[in-house]
Amino acid sequence: MTLDQVLPFGLKVADIVAFGAAVSAFLTCAAIWYGAIERAPNTRRIKELAQRRELLKAGAVSQSRRRSRQGSTTFMRRFVTSMNLQRSQRADMITRRLAQAGWRTNDALIRYLFFKATLPILFGGVAVVFLYGINAYELSSLARLGCSAGAVMFGFVGPDLFIKNASSKRRLAILKGLPDALDLMVICAEAGVSLDGILKKVSEEFTSSSPQLAEELQLTSLEIGFLPDRRSALQNLINRTDMPAIRGLVNALIQSDKYGTPLAVSMRVLANEYREERMLRAEEKAARLPALLTVPMIIFILPPLFIVLIGPAILRLVDALTKVRPG
Repeated sequence: MTLDQVLPFGLKVADIVAFGAAVSAFLTCAAIWYGAIERAPNTRRIKELAQRRELLKAGAVSQSRRRSRQGSTTFMRRFVTSMNLQRSQRADMITRRLAQAGWRTNDALIRYLFFKATLPILFGGVAVVFLYGINAYELSSLARLGCSAGAVMFGFVGPDLFIKNASSKRRLAILKGLPDALDLMVICAEAGVSLDGILKKVSEEFTSSSPQLAEELQLTSLEIGFLPDRRSALQNLINRTDMPAIRGLVNALIQSDKYGTPLAVSMRVLANEYREERMLRAEEKAARLPALLTVPMIIFILPPLFIVLIGPAILRLVDALTKVRPG
């Protein structure tokens, strides 16, 4: 049986090769175009912060008031509204998780709820059509049922995995830039700058090096200027990040404001602590490297090494045995 007979839908090897060549050419052109264009990665974030500032000026701080002011006629919003998904008890928790991933608009919640409800149906329908309708592969009934259930489950957990991955990457980016930001906070505090001025200055300086941290600090600075209580703005920073390092920073700021302790001293201690933690994480990754390289070395390095070292001896032995004639 040849490979052309195994392929479904009457496809041949030449068709797959041609399709792969077309996809490769398209990806190459897209990569060249993407690398040639001039991008402004912080434009969207600046627009979101400007919108957030306008909402704070109008007094629309609570989640319920932001929902009532936003209206849209998109298909996703109509679907979510008709299914009454936005009024569920988990909506506030989902909104907090989306904020931790960097998506704070109401449209982000609408998109999440839409994909959360439709992706299981979509993936399950594709699996049923592919396995039962077209019958592309000869599988048992139990295997088909398992594949269909797996597709539905993947569609159900896919949005959560995507948000979790985005949140982890965002926390890591914030954690990398936090020690340097604390050093700049120390300098500003020793110069006599107020807290909102410190946050604003640090956010301006870290816009290019750490845009995630700059965004959080700038938003906190705006909330300190508009909210009646400074503690609420700092607590919102904890809720948006959900990081122990940010929680320690906020606690130090609150204690400094409550008891009058020098802010520069607290920031300097935290900066040294977080820098040591960053160094320890780097050393930990370096220590894990030999163990991680063991399997690739065994699979990709040792077999060619054995072939180069033992191969000639084996060939000479085979030649010597073939030349021996029975007496």
